[in-house]
Amino acid sequence: MGRRLTASVDWLLLLTVVGLLLFSIALVYSASAPVAASKFGSIHYFFWRQALRVGLSIAMVLFVMHVDYRLWQRLAGALLWIGIALLFLTLVLSEPVKGAARWLQLGPIRFQPSEFVKFVVPLFIAARCSHIDFPWSLSDPAVRRTLLLLLLCCGLIAAQPNASAAGLLAMVTLLTLAAAGMPIRSLLLLTAVGFTVFVIYALMAPYRLHRILTFWSSWQGEIPYQVRQSLIAFGHGGLFGVGPGQSMQREFFLPEAYSDFIFAIIGEEYGLLGTTLVVLSFLIIVWRGLRIARRAPEPSGSIIAFGITCAIGLYALVHMGVTTGIVPVTGVPLPFLGYGGSSVFFSAAATGILLNIGRQSNHIPAPVPTPVHRSPL
Repeated sequence: MGRRLTASVDWLLLLTVVGLLLFSIALVYSASAPVAASKFGSIHYFFWRQALRVGLSIAMVLFVMHVDYRLWQRLAGALLWIGIALLFLTLVLSEPVKGAARWLQLGPIRFQPSEFVKFVVPLFIAARCSHIDFPWSLSDPAVRRTLLLLLLCCGLIAAQPNASAAGLLAMVTLLTLAAAGMPIRSLLLLTAVGFTVFVIYALMAPYRLHRILTFWSSWQGEIPYQVRQSLIAFGHGGLFGVGPGQSMQREFFLPEAYSDFIFAIIGEEYGLLGTTLVVLSFLIIVWRGLRIARRAPEPSGSIIAFGITCAIGLYALVHMGVTTGIVPVTGVPLPFLGYGGSSVFFSAAATGILLNIGRQSNHIPAPVPTPVHRSPL
């Protein structure tokens, strides 16, 4: 039967993401102005870079949403191996910054391969579904090979070291595997093994153990410096905020205000009203993403949509949790809003894939011509 694709686009999802991207230009400009002036002699240093990244990201969303997501699914194996190679090159070639080698410089382009890999994983798992019998069993050699490749990605990210990104990738992987049909018993076993490995990994470095103990102490009233300054920013903002560009915490107290603690700047400058709107925006993205996953035209599309939605939602949740002291301090960017080309660009590309799956769900049968029988004259 013939099929045709309607021109329907999930406008609520698209406009929400584009709105967050455009808002990030003003937000990053405000949060970074003091640092830009002191380090680079111009308050516009981060502004122009963020504006360029946002422009490219919006163009990427509009382009990818018109590309059949099945193409990316077919390329998933190659994309994952490219991601593994980039992660390995990051360990070998990149210059450590604050003790971590997370950025890879390829000519004029500097990016974080981990941001690329976290959105390739759902594509790869969906692609493997055509080669693995349902339900996924740990006794299946194909499943084991798939898990080894995913474990390799997590291990290379953890070696940078980047415990938060490795842990979040592991969570996205487990959630996507659940969507792919892995039995609960196998998921629980993988979760137990992963948690054990994470505990050993944390104990291997004193600073990671110190960070965990500091977080535990914060529940006893000993709040870490960054979190304390972040909470002060929220309190200073009150209900309606102090206004754009009027943050005091970004000037003297809050480190990495334009990236790791951008949500706190939203709270100070735009108040409870601003943070509520941002939270609602991410809830809309998660809602529409899960809706697309439920209505996807085939299981692989559902898996991809679910994995992408989980990645965006988890990163937003963890970032907000860091700024409010709910989770330990980590360098997790807020999708679409924080300063960082890798996070903004790859999140936009993943949103484009999500929108294309949504368009594919609008495939409807084309009308079949009905033969007309005429009586002979």
